[in-house]
Amino acid sequence: MPKMTFILPDGKRVEVDAPLGLSVLEIAHRNKVDLEGACEGSLACSTCHVIVEKEWFSLLAEPEEDEEDMLDLAFGLTQTSRLGCQIMITDELDGLIVHLPAATRNMQVS
Repeated sequence: MPKMTFILPDGKRVEVDAPLGLSVLEIAHRNKVDLEGACEGSLACSTCHVIVEKEWFSLLAEPEEDEEDMLDLAFGLTQTSRLGCQIMITDELDGLIVHLPAATRNMQVS
């Protein structure tokens, strides 16, 4: 089973199982990691914003325009920011490391 690690805002590392085909947001929720996801993965908010470790970022699929639009609303945006609902676990992402930002901004689009 692939694994991934969440690094919480306080620096604590949480390593969890990362089943193939699930999103980072779904994995966070299954493991009680505090990643909001207010729109439940419908790409209508930025509350599942994560910061991907640089060495993993290039392995991700390119973000769609809708994701980029939502990321523009994210608090603490970085060069390796992505939405957790848009990162699907593949064999290639076994070991993925993402940081949770210190805060989120819930600006849901309807």
